[in-house]
Amino acid sequence: MRAALDAAARDAAASAEALRARDAKIGDLEQVTARLGERIVERDREIRDVREQLADALARAADDTRALVALARQVEEIRSQARSQATRMRLRALHDAADLSEKFAELAKRSGGRGGRLIETLEETVRRLGTDLELEERVAAGSNGHAEASPDPKDLFNGLVHVDVGPLSDFSQLVLFEDAARSIGATSEISIKRFSEGRAQMAVQLREPVALLRELEERCDLEFVVRDLRRDSVVLDVDSDAGADAEAA
Repeated sequence: MRAALDAAARDAAASAEALRARDAKIGDLEQVTARLGERIVERDREIRDVREQLADALARAADDTRALVALARQVEEIRSQARSQATRMRLRALHDAADLSEKFAELAKRSGGRGGRLIETLEETVRRLGTDLELEERVAAGSNGHAEASPDPKDLFNGLVHVDVGPLSDFSQLVLFEDAARSIGATSEISIKRFSEGRAQMAVQLREPVALLRELEERCDLEFVVRDLRRDSVVLDVDSDAGADAEAA
């Protein structure tokens, strides 16, 4: 009888210990579950914050992009206006220089050597004026590159090239030719040395070898033939009939 009671007592004690161990494990699991739940809530909050920050960043990026596009349009408009203004200034300066040249030519006939010195002074002033205008236009408008593949080495020009072109009917043709030469990517500087009796003499500075005549033919509406060709100079004769036909068209 006692043995049975002892066995029952031992079973009851074992059962109680098992219940306490189960309850302890359940308690531990509940704590782990609670901590995991808190972490999940915290991560959800962080994800929400990140999504809001990302949405704000995308909105700001879109605004910045629109602002940059608007700024680029304004810059292009300013460049276009600067090119037009530089062209008008160059035309006006050349027109004034031609008028003064005619007046000084008349004075030279009456004043002899003194008039000749005055004409030389005028030419030097016009040269400086042309250089200043050319620098101003280059800063305002920049230059547009134009690449060519595998040009013939004998057609290449580099460095300082003296160009004599004419006859030009008016200043607009001179500006047309100058703009064509300036648009060549290798051109770094252009200055008009002289414009008299329809012929223009200009200095073209090239920063790299380029097929100058081919570039001019492609970029300029005037038709011309080469009268003289050297390594550092070229003389071009403009077809006046072709130029008139092009203007009429």
